[in-house]
Amino acid sequence: MAVNTQFSIAVHILAGLGYRCGGNVTSSTLAHSVNTSPSFVRRILAKLSKARLVHTTTGKTGACCLARDPANITLLEVYQAVDAPKAFAIHKYNAQKPCPVSCQIKSSLEGVLHKTQQSLENSLAKITLADVISDLKRK
Repeated sequence: MAVNTQFSIAVHILAGLGYRCGGNVTSSTLAHSVNTSPSFVRRILAKLSKARLVHTTTGKTGACCLARDPANITLLEVYQAVDAPKAFAIHKYNAQKPCPVSCQIKSSLEGVLHKTQQSLENSLAKITLADVISDLKRK
């Protein structure tokens, strides 16, 4: 099963920018920290830039920096910026008509997914990038 890691990579990138306490950082430097390609980092940076979480410059001397103080960036904003997947996915298999569980499970799980997603988003809204950076500096 394919796993979407864009949210965790976006937080990694932003934490890298915030940890450095200002200044411009290249996508190559960030890619080295994440252990991925600079082009993948640039795709994530484009989403973060569109959400106004980072400022980027392009070209040979291109680099990026945080657009706001880390204390003013929530993980919910990051989650929404990279269009991260929901907390879980409901399967797409066809219902088996003779089975009442098969016929009703999707609608039941939709309610569970909604509650779980709300809880996830409420939690992410309470955590800032500054919290993540502070935790990194303690370790």
